Amino acid sequence: MVEARAPEDGAAPLRILLLEDSDLDAELLGAVLEDADLAVALDRVISRDAFAAATAAGCHDIILADYVLPAFDGMSALAMARAHCPEIPFVFVSGTLGEDVAVEALKNGATDYVTKQRLDRLPRVILRALSEARAHVLRRQAEQALRDLNESLEQRVAERTRELAEANTALQHQIAERERIEDALRQAQRLEAVGQLTSGVAHDFNNLLTVIAGNIEFLERAVFDDRSRRRLEMMRGAAERGARLTAQLLAFSRRQKLEPVPVQLNRTVASMRDLLQSSMGGSSRIEMTLQPDLWPALVDATQIELIILNLAINARDAMAVGGCLTIETANVRLTSPPARVEEPNPGEYAMVAVSDTGTGIPAEVLARVFEPFFTTKEVGKGSGLGLAQVYGFAKQSGGGVRIDTRVGEGTSVRVYLPRAAGEAALHELRPALADVSLARDASDKRVVLVVDDDSAVRDITTTRLAEAGYAVREAGSGLAAIQALEADAAVDLAVLDFAMPGMNGVEVATVIRSRWPAIQILFVTGYADHTALSQVDVGGDDRVVQKPFRGEDLERKVASILERRPRLTLVAGGAGR
Repeated sequence: MVEARAPEDGAAPLRILLLEDSDLDAELLGAVLEDADLAVALDRVISRDAFAAATAAGCHDIILADYVLPAFDGMSALAMARAHCPEIPFVFVSGTLGEDVAVEALKNGATDYVTKQRLDRLPRVILRALSEARAHVLRRQAEQALRDLNESLEQRVAERTRELAEANTALQHQIAERERIEDALRQAQRLEAVGQLTSGVAHDFNNLLTVIAGNIEFLERAVFDDRSRRRLEMMRGAAERGARLTAQLLAFSRRQKLEPVPVQLNRTVASMRDLLQSSMGGSSRIEMTLQPDLWPALVDATQIELIILNLAINARDAMAVGGCLTIETANVRLTSPPARVEEPNPGEYAMVAVSDTGTGIPAEVLARVFEPFFTTKEVGKGSGLGLAQVYGFAKQSGGGVRIDTRVGEGTSVRVYLPRAAGEAALHELRPALADVSLARDASDKRVVLVVDDDSAVRDITTTRLAEAGYAVREAGSGLAAIQALEADAAVDLAVLDFAMPGMNGVEVATVIRSRWPAIQILFVTGYADHTALSQVDVGGDDRVVQKPFRGEDLERKVASILERRPRLTLVAGGAGR
């Protein structure tokens, strides 16, 4: 190793790897560097292996190499240096390096070249090469720092973007939740306001109807001519219809009188299959999915049957021929708060669902379906109280209602009823004997219930029967007739119109046959479907009166049915306790 003095005290000498086979040229090169006041430490190698080991170590500041060597050439040394330590400057120092070779060497990665005839240039070349190398290192470090900064910046931007996206998502969720709560609050306030209004109206109407019905009763005691008594009977029928209407309003406003008992909904649904199939009229099939271990529901047994029947009729009206009505029961544990005011609170419920494959409910209609008197059906096809009654019943029972619907695919109405606690005996709706003779004197008139949705036709029918000496009650729909019989089943004969919206005459007759079998049936129709009538054992043509009435055909058939049968003990729908 050849040491040259340092230009300044404490300066680290330049570490030079010298590839030179000539001792004289090596001494001359060291002398030139010493004369230039460069403090250097020369590591001289001659062989390929020594050069390879030195370049692999990478501990030098610059490489000086002869071009012509006995063991291998300078271009091979350049290639080896670029492979092992590409950042170290490589300078050729040769006496035979021509211009073409020098250009080729620079193309292959050499930093510079110096001829041995001009060694005076060597110090400047070394310093320039080292300066360029340091600049290159600094530039590379700056570029790397910039890349690191960009990557860090991109990462920070990505993280910040993600944070902002998460915050925006949370904000959107909060906004949506707030809007949902506000909508639910507005709906609750609207339904509560309507409920208070209907409750007040129903209360006032009940007071008015009480006065009207009471005075009718007083007048009946004082009036003896048939015409006046017939008019009083018509007034009594109108008062009874008003009472049934107010009962539906009270159901919506959750003011009706309920008698909740533990009920096994599976038995209730299964017992209604024939009635529901009759209500479908053969246009839709019925499927039932009943959970075997269903919890008993704490509910009014009579009302739940009307609720299921009401929902089934709504489903039928929403479906075309060939649709499917599905009734499902299930045990449900709810943990989430209700999304809408009609939905139940968290808790355990016995659920009954009525689903159809009908037209579905548009969003603007869904927002109002529980409002009383709101209906999308044609005039005379629906009162708009069906779902309002379902809502009021479910809420007053301690449960709730949920509607899942998709336009064009169908609707599912789920009624959640509170689970009955303890091991209370299950309530079953079974016939209860009611002796009509105990309710009326032997001299009282026979009672006929006239059911027809056409008020003008109903007026004609009730007038003729009243003039014939019968006590007449009337109802404007099948559901109204069933509700009237539940309130008072002391009826000898039901005169049913066949074609009615909602429940037709055959469907009403099916219910009467199953719950009040002692009540006789007579159909009044202008185009009776005898195939449908054959579903009910009506006793042939003597139980069907064609419209318009011919002579005294109506009175004759009513008399024939009632006079040939004694007053028997009547089986009325009731709660067996």
